[in-house]
Amino acid sequence: MSRKLASVQRIWKIEPIEGADRIELAYVLGWQCVVNKNQFEPMDLAVYFEIDSFLPVCSEFEFLRASSYRKTDIMGEGFRLKTQKFRGQVSQGLLLPLSKFPEIPADIEVGSDVTELLNVRKWEMEVRATSGGTITGDLPGSIPHTDETRVQAEPELIKEFAGLKYYISTKMDGSSHSVSIDEDGFHVTGHNYEYKDDGKSDFYNLVNERGYKEKLEAFKIKENLASLTVQGEFCAPGIQKNRLKLKKPEWYVFTVMENGKRVGLDRMLEICKELEFDVVPIEEIDTDLPAKYPTVEALLERADGDYPNGGKKEGIVIRPVEPVYSTTISAALSMKVVSNKYLLKNDD
Repeated sequence: MSRKLASVQRIWKIEPIEGADRIELAYVLGWQCVVNKNQFEPMDLAVYFEIDSFLPVCSEFEFLRASSYRKTDIMGEGFRLKTQKFRGQVSQGLLLPLSKFPEIPADIEVGSDVTELLNVRKWEMEVRATSGGTITGDLPGSIPHTDETRVQAEPELIKEFAGLKYYISTKMDGSSHSVSIDEDGFHVTGHNYEYKDDGKSDFYNLVNERGYKEKLEAFKIKENLASLTVQGEFCAPGIQKNRLKLKKPEWYVFTVMENGKRVGLDRMLEICKELEFDVVPIEEIDTDLPAKYPTVEALLERADGDYPNGGKKEGIVIRPVEPVYSTTISAALSMKVVSNKYLLKNDD
């Protein structure tokens, strides 16, 4: 499911900010945004732009120039939205009145995606390119993108965990990479592209060093599989500021797919043990998530913490122990909770 970077949403609550005369808090979905005072009323419709959005240069966003203008070789120029803090309050995203965008139909439904209509793109960190290498093509269709839905974007996901056995894993701070073997051969990919084995890919070099190709081939034959895909977070010095404080590259598996289907936690751990792959740390296994963490705020508090070597932990990922289809996101039920403390300290 593609991410709704810009969408039409209803503001469900407005709250004052202590000591602030010109700004207040507006709540939309599971997010809170700092807005100009009296700009909105509860139940107003507005255009909500998520953090990590990269907005085009145009008059509607020109007020962001001093704080958010960026120009890079990868992205070109525009305005990058990130988590900010005003008068002690976290602000995640941007809310603007519908009236600012005449191209949006007056009868548009709540929740409608206007990302493409408003030419909004996802901000891509240039540091992610350092672990890539020579691109041979787009991500193969058999390998899914590793984007996780943030709980603030879909708070209803919490309810979908009712009665289910779930697990919480640590969200490792690196760059997502996958290895896969199918009828078309062996594939090494990043978030969006497949890479060539030419010595220029840090992750491919790790794959060769540790014999991942040979391990996947042998396991595929032994288990009589048509395809096997293993996805994980590649963490190393030089990637994402190395917030895990690693001295050498590591790869932490978070998803395994047999014949195109995601396996459950026990099967993933079994496969990774046999293949000698490290797995993302499993922090908690329990039943009925909403009974223990009923709100977005409770999950945000749960997401805080540090990596073993002292860096601020990015957050957590929550999944059922056995895969379950989610009607909310039209995909396997899964969500991430990124720590606000991490974002305020590291979102640059």
